Amino acid sequence: IIIPLSPLLCFLFLICSKYDHNFKLKAVNLGGWLLTEGWIKPLLFDGIPNKDLLDGTQVQLKSVKHGKYLCAELGGGMIIVANRTSPSGWETFRLWRINETTFNFRVFFNQFIGLDKQGDGITIVAISNTTSKRETFEIVRKADDLNRIRIKAPNGFFLQAKTEVLVTADYEGDTTWGDDDPSVFEMGFTGILQREYQITNGYGPVKASQVMRNHWSTYIVEKDFKFISENGLNTIRIPVGWWIARDPAPPKPYVGGSLQALDNAFTWANKYGLKIIIDLHAAEGSQNQYEHSSSRDGSLEWGKTDKNIQKTVAVIEFLTARYARSPSLYAVELINEPTAPGVSLESLTKYYKAGYAAVRKHSSKAYVVLSNWLSIEDPRELFPLANGLQGSVIDVHYYNLFNSEFDNMTVQENIDFVSMNRTALLNYVTTSNGPLIFVVSIDSPREWVVEWQVKSATKEDYQRFAKAQLDLFGRATFGWAYWTLKNVNNAWSLEWMIKNGYIAL
Repeated sequence: IIIPLSPLLCFLFLICSKYDHNFKLKAVNLGGWLLTEGWIKPLLFDGIPNKDLLDGTQVQLKSVKHGKYLCAELGGGMIIVANRTSPSGWETFRLWRINETTFNFRVFFNQFIGLDKQGDGITIVAISNTTSKRETFEIVRKADDLNRIRIKAPNGFFLQAKTEVLVTADYEGDTTWGDDDPSVFEMGFTGILQREYQITNGYGPVKASQVMRNHWSTYIVEKDFKFISENGLNTIRIPVGWWIARDPAPPKPYVGGSLQALDNAFTWANKYGLKIIIDLHAAEGSQNQYEHSSSRDGSLEWGKTDKNIQKTVAVIEFLTARYARSPSLYAVELINEPTAPGVSLESLTKYYKAGYAAVRKHSSKAYVVLSNWLSIEDPRELFPLANGLQGSVIDVHYYNLFNSEFDNMTVQENIDFVSMNRTALLNYVTTSNGPLIFVVSIDSPREWVVEWQVKSATKEDYQRFAKAQLDLFGRATFGWAYWTLKNVNNAWSLEWMIKNGYIAL
């Protein structure tokens, strides 16, 4: 099987108007190590009971009797009904896992379903913005068909679709799981999350501590730093989560131990002459709706208050103070991929100024990386801010995933696209007397497998495709970084690519 080589490369571009920069980064990310990403190492999740029902799992529930979906009327704030013929957002519920069988169900506008305490006490509503016993339900699965379920309410009775407009918690007794039973529902899945919150809450505190400490101590070890150093790389970007600053006793469900692993990374980096970029990949409250921000259910809450911003600044100050004296500390990335419009420009600007000051309080040499918004039209949005912050770098992300224009391209057309399109993008963000620029160019090998559609491409074709990218981004004055060192998906693993002759640095 030929694995297409279109690696996820993070390319840094520097205009030397602020610092005299002669060091050229050839970097790799240690993704999936100190911040769990399930797609990188899915085996980590295999020991979790009911592992398909983790925090943030999106489910849709269809009444087998009525053939209709449960729905939060108006998306929340009202009753739950069972009268929708097709599912969409209002018919989708996000799970908050209490234990392997007990959950809260969050609706579209973030309320939780529960028993109506103002009325008869059995009608199911989605009114509360917080969880209590009234909002806690048990999922009972049919032994030979796990997607056929009953939902036990906190009053001891089962939910039933009594009519299409009345869902109550007053069904008693057992079931034969037949289609005539109003307490039986078909559960469908529309999305799952597999990240740090999901794995630690899924295993529970005791088992999670064992699993994570074993992962941290075995997934990345000293010999990996030796391999990195011996294969033409000089820098490592390490994604971390906000709870690392609270080690050894972070808030539940997170577990302690990752800070020692980061300490080890600096020790090994010093030994092998490597630089380190610390990347705050997950901020408290979640700065985007993606799993890698360690959101519990995909909600974006970061930056809503000054208190939340200050908590994140404190994390940056903690990390900088701890490693400022290490010769390996090269840069601190204040936050990864904040998303517009959920994160406002006002909040982001306020945070970047405070975060920059926190770094400079302890280090005058480390670069400070400001990640641009995702989903903005102009990647120069933060230029005025960065121009006033000496030694700052703007991280600009370009996504070409899910783009149909690649469907019928040949190998050479794909190579030409990289050369021409990327050159135009670089020219736009590379301005005279402008800020330092960190451009992230995403050419996902997983998506290229699907969207490139070059079925007959040879290993040599993929090598040429990789070379085209490296030739282009090798001109960058600041350097580039590959995502990631290790991955169960071979084309995402720089280690695999190097060992199997797809990339020669």
